[in-house]
Amino acid sequence: MVTRVKRATVYVESDLHRVLKLKAAETDRSVSALINEAVRRSLREDAEDLAAFEERAKEPNLVFENVVKDLRRRGRL
Repeated sequence: MVTRVKRATVYVESDLHRVLKLKAAETDRSVSALINEAVRRSLREDAEDLAAFEERAKEPNLVFENVVKDLRRRGRL
């Protein structure tokens, strides 16, 4: 599989850039590879969150006050 690469200008805070360069050197990877991995991880987490929201969309909503009353009634609060 051939991965197409697109050039982009990204402005990174200087302290973050310094740490990225150190990590890149320690792991024998490029700063670009580290950034690509971090963006993929973030997007994957977003996709998982959206899937969880969709999965739970049909669950009934609970009224907070009713939950508190029920907990008090059962001696849990």
